[in-house]
Amino acid sequence: MSQSAGHLIVRTLESHGVERIYAVPGESYLDVLDGLHDSPIETVVCRHEGGAGFMALAEGRLTGRPGIAMVTRGPGAANVMISVHTSWQDATALVVFVGLVPVADRERDAFQEFSLTGWFGSTAKRVMTIDDPDRAGELVAEAIRIAASGRPGPVVVGLPEDLLMHQTASPVPAVTRAPRPAPAADELQELVQRLARAERPALVLGGDGWHDGCGSLLADFAGAAGIPVFSDWRAYDAIPHTSPAWAGWLGYGRADAVVAGYGAADLLVFVGGTRSDVLSEGYTLGLDTETVLVLSDPNAATHAGRIDQHILATPATFTAALAAVEPAAARGNRADTWVQERATAQRAFATHRADAAVATGEPAAATPADLGVDLGVAFGLLDDRLAGNATLTFGAGNATIWAHRFVQHHLPASLVGARNGAMGLAVPAAIAASLAHPGRRAVAVCGDGDFLMNGQELATAFAHGAAPLVIVVDNGIYGTIVQHQERHYPGRPSGTAMANPNFAELMRSFGGHGERVTRTEDVAAALDRALAATGPALLHLVVDASVMPPASSEV
Repeated sequence: MSQSAGHLIVRTLESHGVERIYAVPGESYLDVLDGLHDSPIETVVCRHEGGAGFMALAEGRLTGRPGIAMVTRGPGAANVMISVHTSWQDATALVVFVGLVPVADRERDAFQEFSLTGWFGSTAKRVMTIDDPDRAGELVAEAIRIAASGRPGPVVVGLPEDLLMHQTASPVPAVTRAPRPAPAADELQELVQRLARAERPALVLGGDGWHDGCGSLLADFAGAAGIPVFSDWRAYDAIPHTSPAWAGWLGYGRADAVVAGYGAADLLVFVGGTRSDVLSEGYTLGLDTETVLVLSDPNAATHAGRIDQHILATPATFTAALAAVEPAAARGNRADTWVQERATAQRAFATHRADAAVATGEPAAATPADLGVDLGVAFGLLDDRLAGNATLTFGAGNATIWAHRFVQHHLPASLVGARNGAMGLAVPAAIAASLAHPGRRAVAVCGDGDFLMNGQELATAFAHGAAPLVIVVDNGIYGTIVQHQERHYPGRPSGTAMANPNFAELMRSFGGHGERVTRTEDVAAALDRALAATGPALLHLVVDASVMPPASSEV
């Protein structure tokens, strides 16, 4: 049966199990949009290409399938670039379709013409253009496979406007899944021997691929073998925080005690991630420690320092293979003290302020009224109510550190945050999370600067039935940059102040529930009302500009 190349692209996406695409429409790919008209795939119409790309990235991280974004040429492609860079650095599978000028208009500086390879060639795993209608389905299937294979990342596919309408008799291609390498028996035995010999081994979990709960099984093994489990920056949904092996995260906002524990390890086993600059305190910590990589990327891209053994495996295949190993074989003569000390340090660091006061018999420290909301109390209250069963999405900036510290994760694939530090991800990611897991609460945590980078996507939430809770911390500054300025140029703030609207009124203007909170004692009731709302909700938490993240040594 003959059909247009654009329609074949849609049928191929359907065959690969794509449930949603995130798009800003353009005349450059009208035939694909026409194919989506009768498709079971939901077309989530976004208000900015940056938002569309971030929603697709969040879908990829939460589901384990490459997220799909569609944008138009020139300006649309420029706007989606931030999500491509995030996908590249975060190793998250993403496929971005970009409409292009008609074939006959190429190399004439036509309206919105640009070089697809020139723009994306250094930041994508593959850049391809569909120049043959008979290969349209084949190349789409290849893009999905490449995005998910090895070290996951972005693939960009160009769609020439006129070619999409050409007829083709090519069938929908067969689905070829990304390879899932698994450990060989001798590799696993070598690892077990290393673990048994070590006095202070540690697991460090990172990257994507923890969707099926394999992290919980790995945590059980680690606990029985006396091995603490750390996580990379913004990968701490890999294991339940109730695990007795959970030892905290490395990277921004971490506890000093966590860094000390990581630095004391005599064997580091990285699973799903690598030793990067953020995790290693700027390439200064653990580079010479005996190291095992459990990673599906044969090139070990982004890994710094020593590698003594490299096992090609995904988190799921590694954990499945480990199930055949008795934890006692990996324990050796190691006592429980090592893992218990690490877990105790993290629990103390994550204890809510009010809980800590009860435990010590001391009164809870109060934030002066003129400093606004005590964020330590606010996010402790949020943690109590979510009980580890929500999806958290984070923007960039130090406002998010409070939630990182105090809000626990019990479910796999329940955190989306830009590991490359991109701003503007929290709101669109929470919308995608609400659509991907409609039975699970989605909560976006962002600063005032971060929120307004993609806050317009609230309109997308209302249009498609998403119901995220958005928490905006408003201190009127770009707080992270101010911290750096105070360190290097004390008393000379420059280019970091902001003037903000009432964000609660903005949410109410869309038809959602919005409240502005300026006092700590009002947070609990406002939070309960927001969580009880039937649609999107927003809490605007006001704090003074002097309020910075909790100290990494504070317990």
